[in-house]
Amino acid sequence: MGDVVKFPAPEASSGLLWRESVGETLREERLDRGERIADVASRAGVAPQYLSEIERGRKDPSSEIFSAVAGALDLTVGEVARRAASNVDRGSLCLAA
Repeated sequence: MGDVVKFPAPEASSGLLWRESVGETLREERLDRGERIADVASRAGVAPQYLSEIERGRKDPSSEIFSAVAGALDLTVGEVARRAASNVDRGSLCLAA
């Protein structure tokens, strides 16, 4: 039998994940508008629990869900992406974890 190759465990990243930056951006907009998560989720057609997971950076939504949530906040996907990008300009960005 061949030798077993062991790879080192990945180091924990201190950078902000893209999904975390997007979630932070969506949450900031919702709070700035004084809206409840249930109301935005209803307009976007998603469960409030799922929107909460997105806002906390725990879920990486599909492009369709991302567009629906942005639209529920009267934003375009591009605007959310620009704001999220400005959040990560303050530190490093990780596109995958």
